Amino acid sequence: MDIISSLLTEHYNATIVFFATALLGLSAGLIGCFLVLRKQALISDAVTHATLPGIGIGFLLSLHFGLNDGKYLPLLLLCSAITAYLGAAAVQFITNKTRLSPDTAIASVMSFFYGLGLLLLSIIQNIDAGNKAGLNSFLLGQVSGLRIDNLILLGAVSLFVVCAVVMNFKNLRLLCFDKNYANLLGLKVKTTENILLFLMILVICTGLKTVGLIMIIALLIIPAITARLWTERSELMAALAAFFGALSCIGGVYLSSALYDLPTGSTIVLFAFALFAVSLVIRIIRGADA
Repeated sequence: MDIISSLLTEHYNATIVFFATALLGLSAGLIGCFLVLRKQALISDAVTHATLPGIGIGFLLSLHFGLNDGKYLPLLLLCSAITAYLGAAAVQFITNKTRLSPDTAIASVMSFFYGLGLLLLSIIQNIDAGNKAGLNSFLLGQVSGLRIDNLILLGAVSLFVVCAVVMNFKNLRLLCFDKNYANLLGLKVKTTENILLFLMILVICTGLKTVGLIMIIALLIIPAITARLWTERSELMAALAAFFGALSCIGGVYLSSALYDLPTGSTIVLFAFALFAVSLVIRIIRGADA
């Protein structure tokens, strides 16, 4: 009881940051597992960068309607989710309608949306009206500024993501390993793909304000590939990816606060990569022994 009381009084802000980032890492790792299994890890890169124009559009709309001096978070996140979906749809359209490879389509879409986003942010910086301070947090994150409402939001999103994955796990696994066989079995492949896309966009948009646009990509991919080094079973890989995602955030936040106030988002990614590197070395040693 003394520990709980201390966390809720003396270390209140730190407790919120630890739990909020851990929940984000858990949900990001879980969704990233299916992206890695589908060999579509780079799609998260395109979708994440596609949120940037949405942030700019959301700011301009918020400013136009007089909402929170241009920084009405629900509208910012809604617009970023819409442009994220457009980015994913553009990648799929280019891949299906042309002879271009998926990585070429991803690179093209990512470059366009990121360039458009930077253009909008540059225009916003030249606007006299509105409070532009804090927009950079969507790029770099603002972990130290997390509040109880952010924790509640991330908790709700994480619970929803976990429940959705559990309810659709068989379909998601079948989609990852054999899409054609899934079609033969009568699985609604398009619906399942849309569910995965929706969950990915949800995690990305809720993570923007926490670790930023750049770092959320790493949280989606690195814990998943770390888990892949430890097991061949999809169920265990999903659980391990969620665990490694949460552990990366907790470890990164702790190191950031303990070592000269290092940038938290960067520290989280470096901690995640350290887990991957250690797992890779162990895998190589075990392979050599075998």
